[in-house]
Amino acid sequence: MTLNLLSEHACFGGWMRFYSHESRECRTEMRFSVYVPPQAEQGKVPVLYYLAGLTCTEETFMVKAGAQRVAAELGLMLVAPDTSPRKVRVPGDDANWDFGLGAGFYVDSTQEPWSQNYRMYSYVTKELPEIVQSLGSGRADRQGIFGHSMGGHGALVCALRNRDQYSSVSAFAPISAPMQCPWGLKAFSGYLGEDREQWKQYDASELIRAQRYARPILIDQGARDKFLTEQLKPDLFADAVRESGSELQFRMHPGYDHGYYFIATFMEDHLRHHARQLIPS
Repeated sequence: MTLNLLSEHACFGGWMRFYSHESRECRTEMRFSVYVPPQAEQGKVPVLYYLAGLTCTEETFMVKAGAQRVAAELGLMLVAPDTSPRKVRVPGDDANWDFGLGAGFYVDSTQEPWSQNYRMYSYVTKELPEIVQSLGSGRADRQGIFGHSMGGHGALVCALRNRDQYSSVSAFAPISAPMQCPWGLKAFSGYLGEDREQWKQYDASELIRAQRYARPILIDQGARDKFLTEQLKPDLFADAVRESGSELQFRMHPGYDHGYYFIATFMEDHLRHHARQLIPS
């Protein structure tokens, strides 16, 4: 596997790097970004993966979220993949902003023509960690995951299905019950077909209801988020958490919407949440 360094930039004593490579899972070129903190010069550091939302790329989080300063202080490596394959084109992949390009939903598609390339779940949980380990700076035994909106859905699902792999999880305004919202219904029917039993493996509310999660979950949500009631439905996830006896810190913030000004405001809280679980005291 050939890893191409597209650019690198000094940042808070560490390095901001952007890569491309030919993906085994997605069968096309994929891109991702990495922030390597200054502590990596002395030894391997914990790795925190960020999954972005609809329409975003591997650059969005690194440019807009303001995470590098605190990551440099804490000694956390940050990794952000793209949100879908882009180099290979599927007929109709740009017909809708919430399905296809930039909208892989972190599932492994089973439906043609998407199944050949849209395998974002396996890319995030299997292939990307292998590549990150090949860079030599990240600890395989200290991995966390978080995300926003579609990526919040992805982060919760990845953590709940891979409990030994990820030691921490959080989310900003996640799509919390995709089987019960228009975005999720559209994505799951298109990528996974009509068998709703198969959908459950990608629905965080279903997953946590079925099995208690032993680690604390942090979710932040803006009260002025225009997608809150119809698409995000955090109350359904909170109900499932209570049923399972899991631990959730859910914070509703008056005045905040769905965008990156909201994310940047509470980014430090999330990084410190992950550091408490990823960095031995």
